[in-house]
Amino acid sequence: MDRVGDLALFLRVLDLGSITAAARSLDLSVAVASQRLKRLERDLGVRLLHRTTRRLHPTPEGAELAQRGRLLVEEIEALGAGLRESAQQVAGTLRVTASASFGRQYIARLLPEFLDLHPRLRVSLDLDDRYVDLVGAGFDLAIRIGALGDSSLVSRQLAVNRRLLCASPDYLARRGAPATPADLAGHDCVLLTGRDGRQDVWTLQGTDGQRMEVRVAGRFESNYGEALRDAALAGLGIALHSTWHVHEDLRAGRLLPVLSGFPVPSSGIHAVMPGRRQVPPRVRAFVEFLAGRFAPPPWEPAGAG
Repeated sequence: MDRVGDLALFLRVLDLGSITAAARSLDLSVAVASQRLKRLERDLGVRLLHRTTRRLHPTPEGAELAQRGRLLVEEIEALGAGLRESAQQVAGTLRVTASASFGRQYIARLLPEFLDLHPRLRVSLDLDDRYVDLVGAGFDLAIRIGALGDSSLVSRQLAVNRRLLCASPDYLARRGAPATPADLAGHDCVLLTGRDGRQDVWTLQGTDGQRMEVRVAGRFESNYGEALRDAALAGLGIALHSTWHVHEDLRAGRLLPVLSGFPVPSSGIHAVMPGRRQVPPRVRAFVEFLAGRFAPPPWEPAGAG
């Protein structure tokens, strides 16, 4: 039953003084309006209106319902108006989740500019390397790096995620640089652990274009990219990193590329959204904003292919 609609009709009758006028203002027939008022009285178990010679007046119960119900109807109407407005404008709360390192380095620092562009918007940023259920956790958007497994989600690639092997000059001076992927078996490697377990099998591309897998080992592993970067800088071994994570260290010579002739296959950096029929304007605006800021990516030289 549309109890709120029936309540709104009752209030309109009181405001206009007749069922006929109220029905006309709501584009209802008088018969339908009368039936809905009777239904409201029947459900509440009280009489709400009595008629004088010229006008309908509320009973004491009707007056109490009108006093308390008007606030409810006004709040619901205001809520509906706000939701309709937010569906057309960049407003409300944008809930975003991203990996801890990438989110801190590249998403968080862009948010002041984005919020300045959209003063009616709030942003809630969750930084976590775990994959979360976007729908179940109530997120509008995730920034994910690597292969995408959930086909029920909608994604847009924001940038290519280029990766490479690298190590500190100190480590390479002590241990020498590997000449072939097979040489990695004799080196310490720092390893990423996470939802897929220990990532101790590295995939490289051979000189013939074929992919090869190499099992590596080392004395340090972590689920946090910053810790792996720090370990590589400290000379604990060879690391597999995304260029967005270590490009400043590479530029400054704190890390050096390893096995450049055997590149690591690239993956993607994606904006991932629940499979909604209508994407909210706040989500569309943020995806377009990121796509613009990552073309070209700030961690790559202009013109990098």
